[in-house]
Amino acid sequence: MAGHIKDERKTAYRWLGTVLAVLVYIFLLAPSIIVIPVSFGSQYELSFPPKHYSLDLYRIFFSSEAWMQPLLLSLRVAFATTIISSIIAVPAAYAIVRFEFLGKKLLIGLIMSPLVIPSVVFALGVYLYFSYLRLTGTTVGLIIAHTMFVLPYTLVIISAGIQKLDANLEFGAMLMGAGRFRMMMTVVLPQLYPSIGAGALFAFLISFDEVVISWFLAGPNTTTLSVKMFSAIQWEISPVIAAVSTILTALSLVVCMINVLLQKKTETPA
Repeated sequence: MAGHIKDERKTAYRWLGTVLAVLVYIFLLAPSIIVIPVSFGSQYELSFPPKHYSLDLYRIFFSSEAWMQPLLLSLRVAFATTIISSIIAVPAAYAIVRFEFLGKKLLIGLIMSPLVIPSVVFALGVYLYFSYLRLTGTTVGLIIAHTMFVLPYTLVIISAGIQKLDANLEFGAMLMGAGRFRMMMTVVLPQLYPSIGAGALFAFLISFDEVVISWFLAGPNTTTLSVKMFSAIQWEISPVIAAVSTILTALSLVVCMINVLLQKKTETPA
């Protein structure tokens, strides 16, 4: 009898936990879900649910130079940031994981500092430094600042991939006469592609969505899409923002799905 009551309590607690988890998920996802039907409303309303459904907001977005120019700039900055951060992160992660050297902990702390420093503080520091170098308001300045910001994320993901590699394979390749560069190209990188891909996807997504640093560094001709959206909310309530938000949500979902596939490939034994 006592065991039966105990089982009933466990079942009740399990159901209570499930219900609470579902409610929390709904609360977190509601803002992203509500904006999707709003994006299919007319160009004259920003309401949920919309009175009329159409593709007007998407048509306005893709035909307006005021929106397309920030979109193209965000894509250029995100692609450049992804490539540069990946090129830096791969050898840096390999050196941090495989070697011990003087100042290693200090170097790791410096690279990881953007993760612990508040974004607005980091953005202010970058703004003051880049103002001295005359890089504010330039695409180059945005790419360098975004690379500094996303590098810790890329480094952590690639470092996790390197830690899973068998160091004996690298030692065997060098024992057979391969130089370190050839060993990296023929042994390490082929096994590391899923981790590099995952790190690159996160770098692209973070750079594309980043708004605080871009807001500090943006100029008249270097306004990214996220800054444009933030400005549009402040100075005008344009329904086009709903279409842009839906596109960004879809992009984030696609990137997350690709990342999950890459992680599964990494975990699958050869």
